[in-house]
Amino acid sequence: MQGNAWPGRLSRFGGAALAAILAASVSGAAPGAGGTPPPVTYGSLAARAVTTLERVYYRGAGRWSLCVPRICRPGNIDWGADSLTYNLYLHWLLTGDAQVRGIMNALTGTAPSRHAGWSDVPMWDSIAASREYQVTGNPAALVKARNAFASVAVRRLGEFALGACPGVLYQEPHGGATKVKTLETGSNYVKAALLLYQITRNRAYLRQARTQYAAIRKYFLDRKVPLYTVYVFDNGKTCTQVPRQFFGSVNGNMIWAGYFLARATGQRGYLRDALATARAVAAHLGDATGVYADLQAENDVTEPLVEAMYDLAAAGHQAFARHWLLTAANAAAANVSAGGSYGRFFDGPPPAGTSTAWQVNGGLALAQTAGSLDPSGQPAEPRFWAGASFVRDNLRLRRAPVQFTFTGRAVAIIGEIGEQCCGSGHAQVFIDGAQTFDRTGIWQNKSSSGRRMPGSVLLAWRWPEPGTHTIQIRPGTPNAKQGGSFFHMTGYLLVR
Repeated sequence: MQGNAWPGRLSRFGGAALAAILAASVSGAAPGAGGTPPPVTYGSLAARAVTTLERVYYRGAGRWSLCVPRICRPGNIDWGADSLTYNLYLHWLLTGDAQVRGIMNALTGTAPSRHAGWSDVPMWDSIAASREYQVTGNPAALVKARNAFASVAVRRLGEFALGACPGVLYQEPHGGATKVKTLETGSNYVKAALLLYQITRNRAYLRQARTQYAAIRKYFLDRKVPLYTVYVFDNGKTCTQVPRQFFGSVNGNMIWAGYFLARATGQRGYLRDALATARAVAAHLGDATGVYADLQAENDVTEPLVEAMYDLAAAGHQAFARHWLLTAANAAAANVSAGGSYGRFFDGPPPAGTSTAWQVNGGLALAQTAGSLDPSGQPAEPRFWAGASFVRDNLRLRRAPVQFTFTGRAVAIIGEIGEQCCGSGHAQVFIDGAQTFDRTGIWQNKSSSGRRMPGSVLLAWRWPEPGTHTIQIRPGTPNAKQGGSFFHMTGYLLVR
């Protein structure tokens, strides 16, 4: 149904947060000469992203704020915190900033020395510790990187390398209740091993990386396009993909892995793999304007994808990767809040209320890479969402699909992440009758921070020109990882 414009009475549905979305803009910088705001450039956005990273999200004493405002306990473990460490490494790589060394040494001090539990956590942490070592040369960082990797790849391998496809690892010891094998473990395993090989030149790490890479391509690679789904269920007899759940993190890791395996081995087949996946990301995982659209809740992080595309663009001299980054950065210039935080959707409006490490990491990385590639370039519409109107449309998915129709050139669905906190409940997304290429859809109840966040953007999408469009939400296919179906929106922001 066509919603009605709903100015004013926003309070019943997170009005303060929605008002903040409409008000937030990067153009709120201090005026320059003559009272005119200085122009927004990719260079200025990059500088601002670093300030946000170091002064807003870095809490001091070797810990990251996982939520801003600071409602979450600060930490330095697992993928949310680690994605911010990756961002800090990226800043050092791009600029050589000597001040990064002090923060990285502090992070080394608080990084975990031992790991138990799930298999993906030590791999995220191993990569972070290797990045700390590359910046600082601190032997303690290398010890932690090696120990984190070995905790799964050696000491506890017998808990994870089981089932019908033991070459890829369960996320939980012995498969847990879900029996899921996640590429969050496998792709990070490859990257962690390759980084340790680059640092130590120990060829055992290179062999481990190559073995795991081959197993990943056998079980996680989509059968029709060169993209990697994130979940495989192994019930002990068969291994079955959850089709086309193309997380940015794992596809970014596999692009990076192919590129650097080619450099380590001299085998160009790895490079062909990397380029094929990167081109498929650019071709298939964007909105109607070609801007990358991360269909997910909060458990995917996009820094690894941005980092991999930058490696292809800068060191690999791949023009399409440069174009992908700058196209996304052009849209994301309108996605940064007055406080410097980015939302999860590069093509969406600025975040309002709580921003988390899981949401912000991709935008911070994107701003930095665009600033390196084209520092004087100017985004076309940094206030794109400033004129958006909120349309109240309180739709809740039950058994039958729900849908709404509108006329405009951009839409952002608003709802509460973790409304039934904090896991089970997802839905499929169809835009103008076609399911999104990435079938992850909207996993609304997954809140990585363990908190409910009203006024959140659940989906954002842009078109080149205004038009009439219909978005339909259908029940998700139940599985042991994402649970059953759930979707509840309070309305949507519309740019006409």
